[in-house]
Amino acid sequence: MGLPFPKPFYYYSGAITAVGGGYLFRDYLSGELYEKEETLRDKVVIVTGSNTGIGKEIVHDLAKRNAKVIMACRDMEKCETARRDIVLDTENKYVYCRKCDLASQESIRSFVKQFKKEHSQLDILINNAGVMRCPKSYTQEGIEMQLGVNHMGHFLLTNLLLDVLKDSAPSRIVNLSSAAHKRGKIKLKDLNSAENYDASQAYAQSKLANVLFTRELADRLKGTGVTVNAIHPGIVCTDIVRHMSFYQNYIARIFIKSLTWLFVKPPKKGAQPVLFLALDPSLKDVTGSYFSAYTVADVSDEAKNDGLAKWLWAASEKWTKLNPV
Repeated sequence: MGLPFPKPFYYYSGAITAVGGGYLFRDYLSGELYEKEETLRDKVVIVTGSNTGIGKEIVHDLAKRNAKVIMACRDMEKCETARRDIVLDTENKYVYCRKCDLASQESIRSFVKQFKKEHSQLDILINNAGVMRCPKSYTQEGIEMQLGVNHMGHFLLTNLLLDVLKDSAPSRIVNLSSAAHKRGKIKLKDLNSAENYDASQAYAQSKLANVLFTRELADRLKGTGVTVNAIHPGIVCTDIVRHMSFYQNYIARIFIKSLTWLFVKPPKKGAQPVLFLALDPSLKDVTGSYFSAYTVADVSDEAKNDGLAKWLWAASEKWTKLNPV
């Protein structure tokens, strides 16, 4: 008795089943969606680096919750394209693009000045933007790019917005860090990597700076009603890897993505732990912590060094002219 269908049918059916099973398994590995239904009507949120990747997914979710969202981005054309997509999908017209180049302290100050003219409250600040393993380059102020954008830019932005955050309390700050902080060292004698630049080490230093900043800021904000926490959202497929060597070669890029596809989160899944930190009612009094996905995680010994956190704060104040002498 012959097969009821031609042999190719079974091959295609098996292939489709395998691919579907792979997607389901990947979805399971990449973690849960944050599905609590907090509404954010009349709440104001800033998300840096939000025209793509995790940031765009965060804004999309917040817009669905009826928040007023300011997309703080460097590239206004890309920001407007992303904003349009989000507004059309969520039917929330209160999503705005505003220029904020974290590699320029002048741009950061201009952004804050405009924000304060337009808004009298800020309920959530999500410091999402970042660069990773880029060639040696500098911000407009001459700060090594990864330290300048990932830490110094967000340090300045956050401090300039603290008065509004305090007036809006209870409010939250979420800093995106990385498990890479665990191999990071703050180079006390060469913070700017002027003598020796290694892209990987500079990235790890900037992510360690995020954790140290979070812990020191939490201490300074005690009693204000403003909480601040750091998060490692997991390994997520975003444009942040664009400077890594494999990304420059098309064949190598396809090969690496194929090998790691199952274990790398899509941006939507990477956004979920960030939304958890920004929104979940159970975290209203949690501050100064480092999360890996949905749970509080341990940090490196370097990240626990309170003296180092204070040293970095003082250096950051000087480099951003936050507290000019």
